[in-house]
Amino acid sequence: MSFALNNRCLLQIILRQTRLAKTMANVENNVAAKNGNKILTMESLNPNIRVMEYAVRGPIVTRAAEIGKELQQGVTKPFSQVIRANIGDCHACGQEPITFLRQVVALCTYPKLLESPDFPDDAKNRARRILGGCGGNSIGSYSESVGVEVIRNDIAKYISKRDGGIPCDPGNIFLSTGASDGIKSIIKLLMTGREKPQAGIMIPIPQYPLYTAIIAEFNAYAIPYYLDEDRLWAMDTEELQRAIDEAKPDCIPRGLVVINPGNPTGQVLSRKNIEDVIRFAKRNNLFLLADEVYQHNVYAKGAMFHSFKKVLTEMGSDFADMEMASFMSTSKGYMGECGFRGGYCEVINMDPEVKVQLIKSLSAKLCPTVSGQAAMGVVVNPPNPGEPSYEIFEKEKNEVLGDLHTKARLTTEILNSIDGIKCNEVMGAMYAFPKISLPEKAIKEAGKRHMQPDVMYCFELLEETGICVVPGSGFGQKDGTYHFRMTILPPVEELKQLLDGVKKFHVKFLAKYK
Repeated sequence: MSFALNNRCLLQIILRQTRLAKTMANVENNVAAKNGNKILTMESLNPNIRVMEYAVRGPIVTRAAEIGKELQQGVTKPFSQVIRANIGDCHACGQEPITFLRQVVALCTYPKLLESPDFPDDAKNRARRILGGCGGNSIGSYSESVGVEVIRNDIAKYISKRDGGIPCDPGNIFLSTGASDGIKSIIKLLMTGREKPQAGIMIPIPQYPLYTAIIAEFNAYAIPYYLDEDRLWAMDTEELQRAIDEAKPDCIPRGLVVINPGNPTGQVLSRKNIEDVIRFAKRNNLFLLADEVYQHNVYAKGAMFHSFKKVLTEMGSDFADMEMASFMSTSKGYMGECGFRGGYCEVINMDPEVKVQLIKSLSAKLCPTVSGQAAMGVVVNPPNPGEPSYEIFEKEKNEVLGDLHTKARLTTEILNSIDGIKCNEVMGAMYAFPKISLPEKAIKEAGKRHMQPDVMYCFELLEETGICVVPGSGFGQKDGTYHFRMTILPPVEELKQLLDGVKKFHVKFLAKYK
């Protein structure tokens, strides 16, 4: 092609883009004139943001905050406090921080404390190790975009130990601002970049609303598959195949999300179930996304956490090339350090050239919060036997997990004692997801109010008892079924009060709409 012809082609492209830009400008100017010269209006807002929803911080939670303020102002209610059971925020529910973790982060934040005799040597050693990996020996400096190297090394050792010695390459790990940010970074890679066909992402129903929010934001295509409530929320490969086959005409299926232990459903997948899911992903050429942030939270007798990486590796050479990413967080487990926003992702069998692009994408965000990285560094490198902090660390950790075990059993038993409520065993994680039987009259009344029936139920529960839970429709559920999600995190006595309040309310609700 001649230089002149090339210039003419370029000029035509520029002219077309200019005409399009003028047309869009006219449209936006007309919208702005109608809305008092506002640039951003509901008409001009990115439509993908408009369709995003995040149920655990939705309108019921907003109303709970309003009620809390009303109580402070002396407004009379049939209750004295709002009990927030809507979100897995451990410390907000009264859980005490783990001493060793806070000591190390405090030392990293204010290194002059390293001279204090009030901090144990093992905490000081870890703080020095982390600070030594930071520019200027300060967590106030930027880290590498993938995270502080010594922390990534410690994460690799943690994963290898967790998985019985299976090797882990620190080069496959990047730290993130909570697990959510890591999940978003991987899903972004799976997008087609085109309006049609969209990338299809398989997500469990019920699901953690983060996934539908990300899919909406990226204009991807959600492929919902239903967990089997009658089998303790197990995954069913026939259901997975049905879901992907129905979606193929409308998208390019790219990824399969698995949450284990489950949120909002509290199940722990068996090893056989995980193997079946891996075979399904292999057959259908899907990238596996294993959300394993609750890996420390397993309570049910006979249940055990199996990492997808470990199972995949032990399944042999036929699966050795499968691509997957797993995610971990400081926010859950026994730590509950939600506010630090610490997380990591391990990618497995990612194409080296794609990994370069992933790092480029991460670089645009500079780095995750370094204080969150320090917190994660403690999670993966806790005190060892013989070190000064070991005994108190083990005591605090076991107390937290023991309390959660008690609360999981208590929640399951009390919910199942209520006529019209059925709850699968809370095997792990931090939530119960009971099914509620609603009278036809209540369902019709919800229709008149233009609400989902379980939304109406949860609003009435809040207004009458001060108990804030999240409607099952915010997580997805089979048509004709109704649920709510509640956390098991409140202290035992407060949890008993909460469950007693649910029981009394449910009896009144059934009588009201009989």
